[in-house]
Parts: sequence; structure tokens; C-alpha cells
Amino acid sequence: MSSSEKSTRGQAEVPTHDFVRLLEYLKASRGFDFSGYKLSSLIRRVQKRMQQIGVASYADYVDFLEVHPDEFLPLFNTVLINVTGFFRDAEAWEAVRREVLPHILEAKGPEDAIRCWSAGCASGEEAYTLAMILAEALGEHEFRQRVKIYATDADEDALSQARQGSYLEAQIQGLPEELRSRYFEKVGERWVFRTDLRRSLIFGRHDLVQDAAISRLDLLICRNTLMYLNAETQAKVLARFHFALNRGGYLFLGKAETLLSHSNSFRPVDLKSRIFQRAPTSSLHDRMLALTPANAATDGQGASRHVRIRDAAFDSGPMAQITVDRKGHLVLANEQARRLLNLSPGDTGRLLQDLEISYRPVELRSHIETVTASRAGITLKDVAWHPAGGEPRVLEIQIVPLADGVGAFLGVSVSFLDVSIQHQLHRDLERAKQELETAYEELQSANEELETTNEELQSTIEELETTNEELQSANEELETMNEELQSTNDELRIMNDQIQQRSEDLDRVNSHLRSILGSLRAAVVVLNSRLEVEIWSDKAQELWGLRGDEVQGQPFLLLDIGLPVDQLEQPIRSCLDSGPAGTELLLDSINRRGRPVRCQIACTRLGNGTGPAGVILLMEEVPAETGTPPAN
Repeated sequence: MSSSEKSTRGQAEVPTHDFVRLLEYLKASRGFDFSGYKLSSLIRRVQKRMQQIGVASYADYVDFLEVHPDEFLPLFNTVLINVTGFFRDAEAWEAVRREVLPHILEAKGPEDAIRCWSAGCASGEEAYTLAMILAEALGEHEFRQRVKIYATDADEDALSQARQGSYLEAQIQGLPEELRSRYFEKVGERWVFRTDLRRSLIFGRHDLVQDAAISRLDLLICRNTLMYLNAETQAKVLARFHFALNRGGYLFLGKAETLLSHSNSFRPVDLKSRIFQRAPTSSLHDRMLALTPANAATDGQGASRHVRIRDAAFDSGPMAQITVDRKGHLVLANEQARRLLNLSPGDTGRLLQDLEISYRPVELRSHIETVTASRAGITLKDVAWHPAGGEPRVLEIQIVPLADGVGAFLGVSVSFLDVSIQHQLHRDLERAKQELETAYEELQSANEELETTNEELQSTIEELETTNEELQSANEELETMNEELQSTNDELRIMNDQIQQRSEDLDRVNSHLRSILGSLRAAVVVLNSRLEVEIWSDKAQELWGLRGDEVQGQPFLLLDIGLPVDQLEQPIRSCLDSGPAGTELLLDSINRRGRPVRCQIACTRLGNGTGPAGVILLMEEVPAETGTPPAN
């Protein structure tokens, strides 16, 4: 927590004059006494309501309440927080049914009444929940004859709804269907608790802080109500609860509440479910005896003896104790008080306000004034004190009024009980419980993780088994594929040998063809059906000056050679089509040396069995004086 947050929190816990005036106005006008509530929570909720209606200060809010009396209802709803429900915290209610009700019924006679109290019942869900589990345990007839459930709250509007026992569908959704059909009747859009059983429930307004407790109870339910009260008020209310319960009676609190600081009055039955049982021992305050003056003796010697006995008993008391008269003078201080509080015999008779004890270890004067005005004792718990030169201590200070036999006020007695060891033990116990709860949660978490790990391991084993089977299947398939690949390799090797053989044969054929073409006197040119050059013999290279790789795949009619190829187009195409299978021509040309020559050309159709595939051109240079005349 940052320093600013601490400062804000500290400021929120100090009531201003206007806030005190607001609380006094609420008490005077509506009878609500919020002095016992936790101050920080009370201020926060009042401010929340003020922000909702846009009021800035407490004084303005008092004026607003005077003008708008209907504002009290939303204010009290905001402060009291009436949150409840049927079988809220079902596990805790199951613990009541399983661990509490059997003991209550076992201790009762067959016709003895069973008295229960639902304190802070709000709109009644918890009271009707208790009625249902009692009716289930006793039967409806005995429930009507023997059970009385007192349900109280400080909020009249909530009590009005609780008396009707009428709830919307959404409010009873958490209720089991069998209990709903057995104990509720559908009336329009609402569910109403049965009238014959509702007569066993008595609803009334009750303020836990101010009003006396209902007595002779077997079970007292007060869930999530004490948490809104401060520690001093909680102690008073719990003392009343202890008085209200029968010997061995049970107290059922909310999840956020505990009784560790009142373990002498109640013992835990189920700490997790916040179920406690009344202990026979009384509280420290009840065990202390009030200081009252002795009866007057019949003679001076007896009176003196009685005074000496009383002084000796007071001085030897195990608890540090002082007495202050009604005028504020220190009258008595026993030996324990003198040692603990560093008092001297000379301090007796002095005004308390002149002594250090009046403000250290705690401001005593204001508390003594409160006891003087109210004539009721108070207890200050967990008072931290750091005596000079000593170890820090924790004190419990009790201030009780003193009166004579006729009730006249004499002064106050202040007792200082050193509870440092108990306080340390409580802190150690609380820390140990927290550590135990943490260890239990960690153990539970570790157990769940182990269970999860075990399930994951089992799943992994199953997956590995499946994977192993798949690998075996894949291995078998790979072996089959390997055999097929081996067979394919053998076939490819045979085919490769055959191709090699054919390649060698083809090389021989090509060699023979080159030999044949080379032995011919004429140049040989072979064209395909698109008139592209496919074969260009060495004689053609000598005649026209172009190598075979230069003309390979080139259109013959576009070649730039000494031969007038344009004059060959018609004879070649005629040969390819339906013309004569062979044609001869004599054309004037220029050879590769640039000399004019006459070239005799024979054009022959080349077939592939299904049609013409190209033409063969045989070109031969002839002397100028021979041959036929050149074609035009």
C-alpha cells in the first residue's frame, strides 16, 4: 500500500463533525444507531449514496434528508446491503443439516419446543431455508407443533417482503426442484411459501446493537452481519448471543466471520462452515468482581481490620488495578499497577489528568467520562504499549463503574490485564492457520496436478502405443515400397541397357548416314512439312557457306544464300501437296566463293507412311555449257 493510500485510508476512518451530526440525525429521526458499525465501511457507503444523488457534503445531505424523507430507504439499503439467497453457501447449510440438527433433536424430548433465531434475515431467504431443513428433519406435522423461528432485521422494507414469503422466479433459481414443489405454491408470476408452515416463523424489527437478544435458543443464525460492526460492538453482540443460546446451543455465522477472539465463549464445531457451539465458560468481564465498599463494622477495631484486609486483598491482586473517584482523583493503585505503570505512593490522591497514566498507554479520561455518563463498563482490547526501558506489551483495559449499596455512583475501577502472551499466541495461531490453509490448498493443488499428470501420462502411453503400431505398419509399407523400388530399379536398369543399345544403334545409323551423305556428290538438304531445315549435309556447307548448326530449324525459304530460294517455293509446296513426287530444276546461283554457278536441284517428297513428312533437296553444281535452260 502506498503512502498516499495509507493517508487516504486514515482520513476516511476519522469522522468529521458533519458526519457525526448525520449519524445523530439518523438515530433521532429513524431510530437507526450506526455507532457500532465499522467506521470506514460506513463512511464509504454513505459517500457512495451521496455521489449517486449528487450531494457533496454531509451537512447538505442532512438538509436533503429533511426535505426528501423517501431518501431514507435507498440510504439504508446502501448501508445495510441486504444480500441473501436460499441455501446460500450450500456446503455450509449441508454441514448444519448433518452436524447440528441431529445433536439438537437428540437433546430434545419428543414434545420439547425448538427455538431458532435468524438475526439479520433481510428478505427472509435464510429463515425459510432453515424452516425447510427443519421440516425435512422433523416432518411437517412435528415442525408445525414444535418449531419457532424468530427472524429479525433492522430494515422494515426487507421485513415486509420476508413476512409475505413471496419471491420471483429468479430469486428461487438456486432452490432444488423437489423443495420448491413441496414448500412453495405458484401464485401468478411469484412463488409463495406455504401458509401453514409460515405460521411457525415470526418476523420482527430488531437492532442487534441496541435491542436485547431473544433467549432460550437452540440455533442462532447471523450470517455476514457482524462483519459490518466494529470490534467493540461485535464483542457486545457476541456476549448477547452467548446469553441467548441454551447450554450447548449452536451459532452459525457467515464465511467472512470468525470467533477466534471469543474462543472462551464459543468453541468451533466446523470452522470451515463457521459453525460454533456455546461454551459453558463466561467471558473475562463476567469473571471479574466489581469493587464494592464493605459493610460498616460495629466498632472501630473491626472497621480497621476490615479496611486492612480489603487493602491487602486489593494490593495483592494478580491484575494491575487502579480506582478513580467521581471527582477524578486517583484513590487506589495496587502493587501490580505501581510496577506496570510506574506509579509512586505519592501519586495517590492526585488528579488523574495530572498523571502520565491518563493518556498513556491510552487516553483514559474520555473513556472514564463515557463510563461515568452511561454507568456501563467498557473494555478496550489490544492496546499496544511501549513502556520506557521495557518490552512492548499488549493490554486489555477494563473500566467499570463503582456504586454503593443504594446505587450511588462512587467512581470507576480501571484494570490492566497484560495479554501480550495471549495476543502473540493468537497471532501465531492465526499465522499457523493461514499457513495450514495455504499448505492444504497447495497440497490440494499438487494432488490435482498429479492426477492431471497421471491422466496425461496414461494418455501419452496410449498415444505411444498407437504411434508404435503406426510405425510398425509404416515400416512394413516401407519394406514393400523398397521391394517395389528394387524391382523398378531392375526394370530401369534393363530399360537403360536397351536405350543404350538403341543409342549405339542410332549412332551407327547416323554414322552410316553421314558416310552416305558424305559419299554423295550432290549436297543434301532435308526439310520438314513446315519447310524448316532438319538436315544440312557437308556438301551443302561447302556449296553455300553455312554450317549445319546455323541453319538447323530455320525456315529454308528465309535463308540468305546464293541460291534463289524464292524460285523453289512453288516446286517444294507442289511436291508436298498432291503434285509429282519428284521435280528437277536448274537455277543460276552464286556459291560460297562468290562465283556464279548453275545448280541442278532435285526435289523429292519425303513420306512417313501416312502422308508427306517433308522434302529432300539434292543440289549439284553443273558446268555452265551443259544442262537444261534455267527456269524463268
